[in-house]
Amino acid sequence: MRRSELVAAFKSDINTVWDVVTNNKDFSWRSDLDRIEILDKENFVEYTKDGFSTGFKITAKEKPHLYKFDMENKNFKGKWIGEFRETEDGGCEITFIEEIYIKSKVMEILSHLFMNLKKMQDTYVRDLKVKLGEDV
Repeated sequence: MRRSELVAAFKSDINTVWDVVTNNKDFSWRSDLDRIEILDKENFVEYTKDGFSTGFKITAKEKPHLYKFDMENKNFKGKWIGEFRETEDGGCEITFIEEIYIKSKVMEILSHLFMNLKKMQDTYVRDLKVKLGEDV
């Protein structure tokens, strides 16, 4: 199992951050994605700019504090947890936890070279700060 946890703070209020993160119809701010296909209320597919697809199933959506989903593609399956907390100054702090299980031993070894979970999370937060109009 691979696991990555990220904590980040935003100047924007918790509801604004929640609305951006959970709105799969507006993904234009994500530098890593080509498109998102919404299948139904709980299921969607993300396509990277390289054409790689990953399916997602929302398992919890408790506004504005908890967002969880399971994810799977041909190489891995896993889960993602997003926790949102209001800060004393009216901003928002998030904790994003990603856990993935690589489907093959060879891919697990290669994943450490070609799938930097921390870098992917850092890119997401950087893109989110740009979308929110916050200094990066």
